[in-house]
Amino acid sequence: MIPIRNKKSVFLTLFFVISFLSCDDTIEFIQFEPIENAAWKTSQKVRFDFTIQDTISPKNLFIHVRNTSEYPFSNLYVITTLTFPDETKVIDTLQYEMADVSGKFLGKGITDIKESKLFYKEQKIFPKAGKYQFQVRQAMRKNGEVKPLQKLNGIQDIGFSIEKVNEL
Repeated sequence: MIPIRNKKSVFLTLFFVISFLSCDDTIEFIQFEPIENAAWKTSQKVRFDFTIQDTISPKNLFIHVRNTSEYPFSNLYVITTLTFPDETKVIDTLQYEMADVSGKFLGKGITDIKESKLFYKEQKIFPKAGKYQFQVRQAMRKNGEVKPLQKLNGIQDIGFSIEKVNEL
């Protein structure tokens, strides 16, 4: 049996932890899409549709990657397409480090699944209100080969988030 004084402190601690975790008002959009059999096919574009109302405040945009220990590389190449309400497209090819020099994955997680939160655009101000679309596809190749991998093993989920920039 827990003494009353300890019950209060346990309750208050839990209350503050839950309040802290649930009050992240910086996230304006977050969505994850599962990758079937944790094998991301080259032809599979992961798509996120979102609406922007605020055309004044800067936002940070992130790509989230959940990988398993089966991921065979220390980096990740992706091709992204951001489509604006007027159908204008911005296409980027990006590279991210996924593991350190010893091969340890850089993402967070206590199991063999690690989540990496990767900057896509920093302090982005959207010029127009309306519906946007973000697509991402993997563009990995083996060293010395021209042809892309047909499937990239070890990628479980791809996510996309938009967050308010923290003004200090």
